Amino acid sequence: MAARRSYGTGSLWERTDRGGSVTFYGEWRTDGRKVRRRVGPKRAEGGRDGLTRAQAERELRRLMAEVKPSAGAGDRLPFREVAARYRTHVEALGRKRATLTALDSTLRVWLVPRLGDRTLDRIRPEDVEELMRSMREAKVGPKSIRNYIGTLSAIYKFASHPRRRWATVNPVEAVDLPAVTVSDEIHYLTVLEVETLASAAVKGAHQALDRALYVTAAMTGLRQGELIALRWQDVDWPAQRIRVRRSHTLGEFDTPKSKRSSRSVPMSGRVAAELDGWQQISGWGKDGDLVFAEPFTGDVLRRGALMRRYRQALTAAQLEPTFRFHDLRHSFGTAMAGVGVPMRTLMAMMGHEDMHTTLIYADYAPNAQEVEMVDRAFARPGDAVRDAILSESTVT
Repeated sequence: MAARRSYGTGSLWERTDRGGSVTFYGEWRTDGRKVRRRVGPKRAEGGRDGLTRAQAERELRRLMAEVKPSAGAGDRLPFREVAARYRTHVEALGRKRATLTALDSTLRVWLVPRLGDRTLDRIRPEDVEELMRSMREAKVGPKSIRNYIGTLSAIYKFASHPRRRWATVNPVEAVDLPAVTVSDEIHYLTVLEVETLASAAVKGAHQALDRALYVTAAMTGLRQGELIALRWQDVDWPAQRIRVRRSHTLGEFDTPKSKRSSRSVPMSGRVAAELDGWQQISGWGKDGDLVFAEPFTGDVLRRGALMRRYRQALTAAQLEPTFRFHDLRHSFGTAMAGVGVPMRTLMAMMGHEDMHTTLIYADYAPNAQEVEMVDRAFARPGDAVRDAILSESTVT
């Protein structure tokens, strides 16, 4: 076992082989790289050959002064080359296009312009801190900074894999990332507000489409990309289910966001009536057609124009302009929790990858037992509520 030592003096420890012979080994860092060397055999008690502990310490200091580590791949490979190899690696893993696009943006905007020409082992923690300062000056938020620096760290982990050994130190590990303030507040529309929004859909060729879209979004919890990719064959009228089988992201159809995102959602009578009415007047009502296709062409709904109409509808309905389209999804989550749908069931309905995400709606779930307990604790003597509770307790 290595003895506890002061910083910069290396480590010295003993290793015993199968034959019982003991050897001193040393380890230290030079230019950020770990160096390990055999120092020499340990002198047996009463013997003359080998090193004493004091002699081994002197030999370790000599090695630390004289031995220079051979140039590793990290000294030869520039960051831009390793980043390109990492990008190829991520694509080969089958990551979604949205992930690759975000990675390309991070490399193009932040990492390669500032670190691209440096070799891996010449990038220091202070360089990473300077990069984060540049991000803050550019008004990049803490969450985005953490994501960008997280990509840098992932590249170093990729480079330091035993099969590659292109890097020996990850400079991100010595850096404190900015804290992210997480808000538990959920913005959502009430049932009345959803109906008001639907009624305020902008007049014109898209009015009936938008009306059906708003109602479906708020009463099924589908994401915008899932709604845009929805086909009539995904609407199961007899079973009253809507089956989510794909999404539309960055101009392409793809599988849903995660494995759990591929799911089946109950279709209420209100949604069924709205979709049935829309299908009757839509020119694109065959099984393979998009439910929410552009009215004149049957093409994929244009998101930019959709959001402009959505904001106009919010204004016409006199609703808060801060309501995002995604808040229609929250409207479904809070409404389902409010009528007592179990969290595990709600997790499946919304296609969440883990329960932690679903639990943001737990505060909206009713709990009569908790209310009864609070009433019992704070009811005054002679209060009708208290008398009823005590009477019920006595009976049970």
